[in-house]
Amino acid sequence: NDLFARLVVQKFQQNTGATTVIDNKVGAGGRIAADFAAHQPADGYTVLVGATGQMAIAAAIFPNLNYHPTKSFIALNMIASFPLVLVVPAGHPAKTVKELVAWAKANPEKSNYGTSSPAFTIASELLKLKTGMPAVAIPYKSSNESNLSVVSNQTLFTITDGPPAIPLVTGGKLRAIAVTGSERSPELPSVPSMAEAGYPEVDSKLWSGFFVPAGTPDAIVGKLTTELGKALADAGVRESLAKMAVKPGGPTGDAFKKYIDADIKSYVDVVRAAKLTFQ
Repeated sequence: NDLFARLVVQKFQQNTGATTVIDNKVGAGGRIAADFAAHQPADGYTVLVGATGQMAIAAAIFPNLNYHPTKSFIALNMIASFPLVLVVPAGHPAKTVKELVAWAKANPEKSNYGTSSPAFTIASELLKLKTGMPAVAIPYKSSNESNLSVVSNQTLFTITDGPPAIPLVTGGKLRAIAVTGSERSPELPSVPSMAEAGYPEVDSKLWSGFFVPAGTPDAIVGKLTTELGKALADAGVRESLAKMAVKPGGPTGDAFKKYIDADIKSYVDVVRAAKLTFQ
């Protein structure tokens, strides 16, 4: 999020002459920053760079959250989105998702997965729900650790974000057998999407976007959306975003709000069906 903010805001400043300060409020998976932003004056001077975890996923798994992503905020622009990557050990016999599912069913005592965040847990549990495969979650502190657990055969698979996994895939340490959603990743063009693999409902994507507190005047919302949109449309900005293994841009305004609300519903459905609890 910090990288996204600095990249887009730099162009925003160049285009508008506005002075901006990026204030990182770390902790609680981004919820501290979102809580802070939600309770600032609705005057357009506080803009949140919010991501799936602290917005849609948090709303789905924390009943006492002090803010709501589409009630406490007005959605402006999606910055970027990206699929997750399903990886297994490079030497594992499973070369497709269906082969992985069959192997897990035949070897339930050896079927587990690494996860380092609710986003990855929910994606993995969604895969289990849609395939009937067994797998036990093994928690790790970071995506890097989850990926290395697969490299060392401590876990059978992990569903993770691209940046830590792709170098291990291209280096022959991991085998990527699918990316979530319906589209292939440009960074892994030979890896099928989950839709191509036969599981279109395994469609977890992560995203990041700009938000302002609810109650911000329409004129200010419109101006910010327009100017941030111009920055996001810049060829240099889009190229830099693409180098981070993300898809630049996305819906704005009400379409972005509906996208988030749909995300929340899908996460709630998985959490309930899989009987997940988070702290």
